[in-house]
Amino acid sequence: MVEQHMVDKTMAEADRAGGAIAGSEAFAASPGARASPGPSTAAWLAGLSGLPHALAGQALGPLQLAWLGDAVWELHQRLRQCQRPGRSADLHRAVVAAVRADAQALALEQLEPLLSDQELDWVRRGRNRAGRGPRAGEAGLYGRATGFETMVGWLFLQNPSRLAELLDQLEENAR
Repeated sequence: MVEQHMVDKTMAEADRAGGAIAGSEAFAASPGARASPGPSTAAWLAGLSGLPHALAGQALGPLQLAWLGDAVWELHQRLRQCQRPGRSADLHRAVVAAVRADAQALALEQLEPLLSDQELDWVRRGRNRAGRGPRAGEAGLYGRATGFETMVGWLFLQNPSRLAELLDQLEENAR
């Protein structure tokens, strides 16, 4: 469980920065203005300063890491969509499409050549612990997505700068 003082510390840092979390200046664009490229992944991860460290010492299993990684991945996708003007329903649909198992498996496929042996090990551990997934889904696809989420969760806690590097690489691939 994240300790409250870590949350308080992050909120205090945001208050000292004028109410903004590091890298969030792109979100302050005036209405009707064209969206700027926005904060890098490294910037929003840096804004979470002490939060990951509160959990880093705990031994989490692959499924707990996958659960955490799913939340980190969704937050990343939501922040990407915030940079575009649009109705909330349209933004929501775009996020849902990006967090589906097939999209996560594709992201893993794009990153695999760049992953270290330790990162690949976490992918394998998550994949091996994944269940069958939804009835209509392909079990192998669901396993790859769970492996991706496990690695994201582990990197979020152990090496946020590496996570930022990989997420930024996915952004480069998307352009």
